[in-house]
Amino acid sequence: MGEEAAAPLLGDVHLNLNLHGDADGNDRKEVELPAAPTNRTDDSRRWMLGWDWAEVAGQLTFAAPMVATSMAYYAIPLVSVMYAGRLGDIQLAAATLGNSWGTVTGIALMVIITSIIYSSIMMGPTGLSGALETLCGQGYGAKAYRMMGVYLQASMVTSALFSVLVSLLWLYSEPVLVFLRQDPEVSRLAAVFLRYMIPAQFAYGFIQCTLRFLQTQSVVMPLVAFSLLPLAIHVGITHAFVNYLGLGFAGAAMATSVSLWLSFLMLAAYVRFSDMFKDTWGGFTTEALRHVLPGMKLAIPSAVMVCFEYWSIEILVLLAGLMPESQLSTSVIAMCANTEAISYMITYGFAAVISTRVSNELGARNIANAKKALTVSLALSLMLAVAFLLLLGLGHEVWVRLFSNSEAVVSAFASMTPLLIGSVVLDSTQGVLSGVARGCGWQHLAAWTNLVAFYIIGLPLAVLFAFTLGFQTKGLWMGQICGLFCQNCVLLFITLRTDWEKLDLTMINKENDFVC
Repeated sequence: MGEEAAAPLLGDVHLNLNLHGDADGNDRKEVELPAAPTNRTDDSRRWMLGWDWAEVAGQLTFAAPMVATSMAYYAIPLVSVMYAGRLGDIQLAAATLGNSWGTVTGIALMVIITSIIYSSIMMGPTGLSGALETLCGQGYGAKAYRMMGVYLQASMVTSALFSVLVSLLWLYSEPVLVFLRQDPEVSRLAAVFLRYMIPAQFAYGFIQCTLRFLQTQSVVMPLVAFSLLPLAIHVGITHAFVNYLGLGFAGAAMATSVSLWLSFLMLAAYVRFSDMFKDTWGGFTTEALRHVLPGMKLAIPSAVMVCFEYWSIEILVLLAGLMPESQLSTSVIAMCANTEAISYMITYGFAAVISTRVSNELGARNIANAKKALTVSLALSLMLAVAFLLLLGLGHEVWVRLFSNSEAVVSAFASMTPLLIGSVVLDSTQGVLSGVARGCGWQHLAAWTNLVAFYIIGLPLAVLFAFTLGFQTKGLWMGQICGLFCQNCVLLFITLRTDWEKLDLTMINKENDFVC
């Protein structure tokens, strides 16, 4: 395998893997499922544990801007939660509950739906799916430049339709939260927070569509600028709304909506006026409407399956609201979830990289290189997770005081830190392994793994530990750790025991063929 030509290192948008026969579509390969492990010992079966500095440099170069962009967009609503939390304990509980509920039902769902929709409508005609997961950009590589703008508009229309549905849920979130036995006053304030976040939901969906439009053209570094600049402005806007304009708690949520719309307008102006996109953006057209329904057909079931892990975290927050000191427990669990989400942004970058690397190397039949890329990505993700944990362990009090000055909250979060460290480590490995699953075409297998790990194992154990055995908030997070551990074990077993020689990217093609 050492003499093979290496596949493009990172998401080359001009890939031409020739997986489906000639240009006329003849001789399409049949889908081959992973075969049972064999006893062969050739290079493609070995797991390379060496340190390849070229691989390291390539992965870091590509992952770093993605990590920065993801962290910046996640931090915008989190800054609003910090400002709201400093108004009082009940405001902290309401803001964390509202932000958590909004993230799971709206923001995270929009990321997943947008990715799937944009991938399916763009890749349906070419036959190669997993576009934005592997960043292949086949539409761009195939020089279908004008259609890139059409696909962008189609994904925005679909995003807006989903945002309308999410907005209705947010408008009536108070009775829903009260029905779920959350504290009535916390539920009322959380509903206020969500109502003022509704414009942010639409903006965030449009931002995700635009990001994927740019990523498929290998435009990466400008995304960092257009995410970090709005974050910096957002701090000033939030401070002004909450402290100077007298808008208080509601002002924190308003600031998120203003900042996200500002970010989208920056991106839109960049696309509209930059000469770089004169071929891919040709203006508005009704042709985009023809691509909306096929994308929705794929997005709805797939998004529900991928959301299993996100929803399990929200269930933990809701369960925390059932405890005797509901305001304190809700705040602590939500802050743990936010902290782990920030650490996952590091893993997210490497997950996208390894998904790209694995699919590229499999397409080039370089099995050993794909495995080497996985080991490097796992090592880098773990190293950065450890660095994050050192900061958390040494500075957890400083971190929690950004949200609240309450000694009860500070003490409760400090007691959760050891458990949080364990979940961060497990989350860093599962993120990379999930990226491998996407690169290999195992999306549905990974989704069912999430279902079993978090709902059959994790959540029941969380209830047992928290309520039956009396561990309270610690018990909830112990159940989450058990779910993450099971998820890691299954994904690692599949990765190690599958005969990668039998894998083919036509497995991924199966996902999108029906939307053509």
